[in-house]
Amino acid sequence: MVKVQNILDILQGIAPLDLAQSWDNVGLLVGNPDSRVTSILLALDPTTSLLAEAERCQAELIITHHPAIFHPLKSLRSDRPTEKFSHAAVQAGIHVIGCHTNLDATSGGVNDVLAQLLHLQETTPLLPDGREYCGKKTGLGRIGMLAEPISSEHFLEQLDAVLSPPWLLEAGSRPAKVAQVAVCGGSCSDVAATALAAGADVFLTSEIKHDVARWAEEAGLWLLDGGHFATEYPAMEGLRQLLVARMETAGLEVQVQCAQQEPPLRLAAGKSR
Repeated sequence: MVKVQNILDILQGIAPLDLAQSWDNVGLLVGNPDSRVTSILLALDPTTSLLAEAERCQAELIITHHPAIFHPLKSLRSDRPTEKFSHAAVQAGIHVIGCHTNLDATSGGVNDVLAQLLHLQETTPLLPDGREYCGKKTGLGRIGMLAEPISSEHFLEQLDAVLSPPWLLEAGSRPAKVAQVAVCGGSCSDVAATALAAGADVFLTSEIKHDVARWAEEAGLWLLDGGHFATEYPAMEGLRQLLVARMETAGLEVQVQCAQQEPPLRLAAGKSR
């Protein structure tokens, strides 16, 4: 019988808990490590519609990138948006694991998937944490080289093709050629100066702050905002593949599938200059 603890042990081999940022909340957040698991549902965000999907596909365990419990809870009420997911998970007997910044930092995690989709080579962490896992340096973000320099317009076409973002916002001037690319899935605009100092021609992230966008104009860095969801969602399929491979090696028979989620933000209107 496969238990929740078996899955936690395998996740520890993929994205060790100690790679998570100090402010994060990862690991088993709801449930019992001794309970049986036959089916797992992976998702970016913990939502009540995700719980409904888990019940439809008879998944006893949900693994989300964004933690179901992030800030300390003083109550667990079904009528409050930040608490209703965990309340419903307890009621449904569904276990919930958070795999957040440890998945961002680890080899093969969120940022490696993003770099691979853009065909970056010789990638290294943009913010190395001084550690190695499975022979590879860990840390947030990635910076790497394209096989050959391409125009900024061609880079945008590739980006749109692999991520299908609901929007692409830009700040700073476009370079004549893009050769070195920095990425950081999720909200990492504060890392823009690090990307520039590392030699990036472009930095892809999301939720770029106004002052950082103005800074990019002055500093001469091309900044791209592809949205939080679009820059992280592809990592869920990457995590599924890693889990399946590790469980096959361990001889564990558990079904693993990714939920189909949509970004919470949509482009309601807009125009380009």
